This record gives sequence, C-alpha cells and structure tokens, in this order.
Amino acid sequence: MKEALRELVLTAIRALQGDGVLPADLNLPNFVIERARSREHGDFATNAAMLLAKPARAKPRELAEKLLAALPANTLVGKVEIAGPGFINFFLAATAYHAEAGRIFSAGHTYGRNSSGAGHTVGVEFVSANPTGPLHVGHGRAAAIGDCIARLLEATGWNVKREFYYNDAGVQIQNLAISTQARARGIAPGDASWPEDGYRGDYIADVARSYLAGETVIADGHAVTGAKNPDDLEAIRHFAVASLRREQDLDLQAFGVGFDVYFLESSLYTDGKVEETVRELIAHGHTYEEGGALWLRTTDFGDDKDRVMRKSDGTYTYFLPDVAYHRSKWLRGYERAITELGSDHHGSLARVKAGLQALDCGIPKGWPEYVLHQMVTVMRGGQEVKISKRAGSYVTLRDLIDEAGRDATRYFLIARKGDSQLVFDIDLARSQSNDNPVYYIQYAHARVCRVLEELAERGLPAVDTQAGIAQMARLDAEHEQILLTELSRYPEVVEAAANNLEPHLIAQYLRELAGALHSYYHEHKWIVDDAELRNARITLAVATRQVIRNGLDLLGLSAPEKM
Repeated sequence: MKEALRELVLTAIRALQGDGVLPADLNLPNFVIERARSREHGDFATNAAMLLAKPARAKPRELAEKLLAALPANTLVGKVEIAGPGFINFFLAATAYHAEAGRIFSAGHTYGRNSSGAGHTVGVEFVSANPTGPLHVGHGRAAAIGDCIARLLEATGWNVKREFYYNDAGVQIQNLAISTQARARGIAPGDASWPEDGYRGDYIADVARSYLAGETVIADGHAVTGAKNPDDLEAIRHFAVASLRREQDLDLQAFGVGFDVYFLESSLYTDGKVEETVRELIAHGHTYEEGGALWLRTTDFGDDKDRVMRKSDGTYTYFLPDVAYHRSKWLRGYERAITELGSDHHGSLARVKAGLQALDCGIPKGWPEYVLHQMVTVMRGGQEVKISKRAGSYVTLRDLIDEAGRDATRYFLIARKGDSQLVFDIDLARSQSNDNPVYYIQYAHARVCRVLEELAERGLPAVDTQAGIAQMARLDAEHEQILLTELSRYPEVVEAAANNLEPHLIAQYLRELAGALHSYYHEHKWIVDDAELRNARITLAVATRQVIRNGLDLLGLSAPEKM
C-alpha cells in the first residue's frame, strides 16, 4: 500500500514539473509515506508538500492543494485531506484493504517478502562461541537474533551465508586442554593441583572420560579419536575442541539453527592470512614501529588511539586476526557483512573497522555492520537462576530448550530489541496461557484451524476464499476493520525489520495481530447462518492465519494446527 501511494505522489510531482509548478531539474527530496497515528487522521500521511514547498516557492499548504489536484484517478484512495502545516492525509477506500487480503491468498507463504536485496551476497556471522563449554543463554540470544536476521534478509531478496567463527586458538583453548588433562589424571576442582584458570563444569569430566576411552567424535565432518594418553596435551586439546564443537552443534540443531560456513581462527595462521594482512597494512603505509612493537595508525580512521598489532615479543594482539578474518569475508565476496556480538565486544569494533579501512582494498566505511545484544537474566519461581550442574557456573541454552521448549525459547530470546537487557521467565515460557506470548500467537493459528474443522463437523461447505474476498464489503464491524488494517501492515513490518536488523519487530507484530484475531473471535461469531457473511468472516480469519504462519516462519517457530 505504501509503495502504491508513493507512486501516486510521484505521478503528481511529475505532473507539477510538467506544468512548471516544480522545477524540471528538481532534486527529489526523500519524502515519506507513513501510517497515521490515529485513524481519525486517515490511514497514511506524507510530508511531500512540506519538503517541496521551497523549490516550488510556495507555501506548503498551497503546494499540497496542487499535489492533490494532480493526483491521478485511482481506486486506492477514498478521501484526501490537508492537515497542519501541509501534511497530506490519505483515507484508503475499503476496497483497498479487501484487495490486500486477496494478495495474501495469491502470494501465500511469500506474502510480505520482497526482492530489495536483489540477490546480493550478505554474510551473517553469529554465535561464534569459543569451543570451551556448552552454549550459555547469551549464546542462545545471539543464535536467535542472528538466525532471524538471516531469515529476514532471505525474505527480502538477499543471498545469505550464515557463518560461525570458531576461536580455536589462544589462552582459553589452552585452559580447556589443561583442564581436560587434569580430569584425565584424576584431579578434580578443589584439589591443590587443579589449574588456577581451569574449567570446572561436569562436562570437562565427560570429555576426559571419552578421551581415555578412545571414543571418536565427529565435528564439521572431521573425525577425532581419543589417544587415551593423559600426558599427550596436544592430543587432548584436539579431542576436547572437537568434542565441544560437536556438543555446540547439537545444541544449535536442537535450537533450529544451522550454518553454511564454519571458519576456524587457527586457519588464519596456518593459511598465512594474518601475515598476509600485516604485509598489506605495511605496504599501504599505515604502520610504524615503536618500542620494538608494530603499530597500526588507526587514528587516521577515527579510532581514539593507535593500536599495537604485533607485540615486542613477536606475538599478535587479538584485534589483528579479527581484521584478517573480516578481510577474508570481503575476499570471499560478501558485499555486505553483519556480525552479531555480545555488547561486551563493543570496545573492539572501531579498531577492526579502522584496520579494514587501512587495507585500502575497497571495503566500504560502514563495513561490517554490527548488531549487539545485552545480557539475559533467567528467572524461575521469582528467583534468578545462575548455574547449571553440567556447566558449573552458568545456565546453558540446552537447559532452556529442555525446560521451555524450542519455540518458547526462541521467541523469548527474540522478543525484545537486542540492545536491551532481557529477563527470561522459565515459568512464563512453560505456561499455556494468554500471558505467554508465543502460546498466544500459536493458539491464534490453531484457533482458525479448529474453526475450519468445525465447518466440516457441522456439514457446512468449506470456506471459499475467492468468494469471501468478493463479499468483504460486508465486513464493516470495527474488529474486522482493525484486523484488515493489521494484515496490511505485515509487508511494511518485514521491510522495517530487515532494513533495521531488528527481528523483534516481527515478534511484536505477531502478538498484536494475534490479539486482533482473538478479539474478533470473541466479539463476532464466525460460523453464522448467513452463508455469505460466514464465508467472508472465515476468509478473513484464514488470511490472518496465513500471515501468522509467515511471521512465525521468519522467527523459526512452528505454526501448530492443534494446541
């Protein structure tokens, strides 16, 4: 609807250019078509007249009148008014909403999608957890946000590559190895010889037992067999990393999340990508040596201070492999790159972008894009839950899935904007009540399915949606108008959620749409004696079911037919 109105306004603008009211070489301003806040002020409004008043050398209201006079004849708009300093308010014809309902049926599962991405490639990196333990609830939030962003971008025409970056090198991996070795030698947390920074969860004991038993684990298609030797630290490291990568993969599979690319940090060193990146930075003149260290002049690119790349002892600082990794994304053809991270990574983002700009290889300034999420607090019985027996010190993603189910866990972790803190109430997520938002939404879908079953049980004809669309003029009750309006918003919500990388907008919309459907059900009988009215009402309900199903799919949730 918004695009159709924009075309009408553009046609009127071109007509005024032809009449000399507006300059022929007009630099068209970026006017908006937006939903009116109140139905009293119409369905949509535009600020076009206010932005065009200056080049037209006219008062905004005067130009608004000329734009209205130049609007082409159409069946979309029922009435137009000028408000305030020059806003143009559009009141849509009822038939416009009826036609939109028809488009829902013709498009089916593709309704709300668009092709704005035009097949361009975007890499979405998310989760990227160190393979040192089970995924915690923060990783779960990253998985939900990242996967839903990927789904939204696919729904708007992008060629999406989901990527997981494994930090399989560094101090934490060494701590994992020595922790597993200690367990393999019979040393437990609390013993005098337990490693100071060792991982204490029960899962470490499980890994050690598997290693000593000579079991084989498969991670990302590679098989690693336990060497059984508690003194072979390198063999233990390989086995422990593979074991925990496999466990994380299983957790993600249970969460309905998969990846196209698994990228190992260690490959940046074995393939020479880190050294190659250093050579490129030096070649472009953005480095200098001081105090025996190699520095990158990141202040040239907006950072608050220059950064050490290679320390005086010859080792690299952690941000350099990040630059090398993102450079690899660019070289692999990611026209756009999005990275979902915990907010604790915020401090490193500017220096990574500065390093990429210093490469002078054509990477745009805003590349990559970052989406940050805040922490999650888990509650049960009004008390915060902080630990898991298996993990030892934190709540795992699998804990939530086992207790609340996949759908509820995904919805709760996506329901609020990522940069806001989130409280996950396990009791609410488990409840089968209208207070549980995911149950409330899924029940709306199941409710329509049940009504269709009831038609058959009563021996009534199945719904004829084509005839129902033709009879929608009879749907003049307030609840019906509200529902039709809500349905027409869906493509705009999908577009906004994808453009802003904010999947919580879909979650919020679905709750509002479900509320409109439930209210309609309680206030108006759908199965009435009047066959035409019955068919029109149930057609509206079925259209709503389709949109709910489409939205649930974008969140990776099921659309049950029975509850």
